[in-house]
Amino acid sequence: MRQFFWMALLWACSARFGVATESRVIDSMDALDFQAPKEKAKVELVDGKDGKALKFSFENDCKGAFCIGKAKGAADWDAAAGISFWVKGDGSEHLGGIEFIWDNNFALRFAYAFPIDGTDWKKIVVPWRDLIPETSGPAAKPLGRDGLAPSKLGPIWFGKWWYWRDYAAHSYSIDEIRLEPVIELGTEPAVPSAPFDHVLAKLKAGKPVTIVTMGDSLTDFNHWANKPVNWPTLLKEKLHAKYSSEVTLINPAMGGTELRQNLMLIPRWLRQAPEPDLVTIWFGFNDWNSGMRGEMFAQTMQDAIDRVRRATNGNADVLVMTTCPAVEKWDTVAELAQAARTAAHARHAGVADMYTVFHEEGKTDREHLYCRGKVHLGPAGHELVANAILDSIDK
Repeated sequence: MRQFFWMALLWACSARFGVATESRVIDSMDALDFQAPKEKAKVELVDGKDGKALKFSFENDCKGAFCIGKAKGAADWDAAAGISFWVKGDGSEHLGGIEFIWDNNFALRFAYAFPIDGTDWKKIVVPWRDLIPETSGPAAKPLGRDGLAPSKLGPIWFGKWWYWRDYAAHSYSIDEIRLEPVIELGTEPAVPSAPFDHVLAKLKAGKPVTIVTMGDSLTDFNHWANKPVNWPTLLKEKLHAKYSSEVTLINPAMGGTELRQNLMLIPRWLRQAPEPDLVTIWFGFNDWNSGMRGEMFAQTMQDAIDRVRRATNGNADVLVMTTCPAVEKWDTVAELAQAARTAAHARHAGVADMYTVFHEEGKTDREHLYCRGKVHLGPAGHELVANAILDSIDK
């Protein structure tokens, strides 16, 4: 009797507040209702998990090539927890990508990356929180109750923007996209009592450690300014010299990217290091230029810390590096630096205060820390960064 009472109460509340109690099909994928671009991608009907499915095939150098559907957000999306779909991959280590445009505003885009390494059908469940806002303007809030309404999401796109860096040929089939009323999110990883307990214990024991360095052009190995010398490699050498630990570097940094865009690459580096010992996060200059400001940057950085911890099952220590100034923008990004400090303290993450370190070291001559252009780092700047991180870990 008691069970019946609670079931009846749940049904009544669901009806009263418009909460869906069952998933519903958004797109069965039984018809060829996705439009392919003129080149670099195609869509075809294939056998699905149930009935038919759509296969999306992308050619080499497929950045910016999207296949666009027709089904889009509706009123019941606001009461739902997210979406789900079935995917059958090509067995490769590439990723598939979902894209949504919010309210026909291309400045408000949301994206999600999913694996395609399995050749059997696999269900992918995407809570609204896992759709990453890709842009940095003041209106680019996350989806959900305190952010942008999912009901205004446009049709689903499949494809990748420029910042994915992985544009090799790949394909995958999608079946039965559904709206999910309830999604079990699981337990959040415990907040560490001290920021570097895990990695420092391994270093002191002389054990091997793996470090992931998330960042923009100040960190990207492929950027011309970092070819002669770069701070991740210097840090590796300094850690080995001090602790005798072998350090494996995984560098997903990409020049020109903002923090939110680089979060899209987490699934890619997880293949190499499912549970790294340390993840560093260093952004801000590009974010500022795109409209990101203090309060939103603090929220975005906290979200980044949470995503890294969830993705690594709480086993990775996280180091937030405050936004680095440039010679001709020496004080401009001060509020982003403070936002990074605030986020790190709120989430008990480590802090390497690059903004302050550069201001102290560059009191009398700031230009010697940079290369031509006065934005990217020269050898002295890279050395300063590596030493600052080493000091932060040692404290």
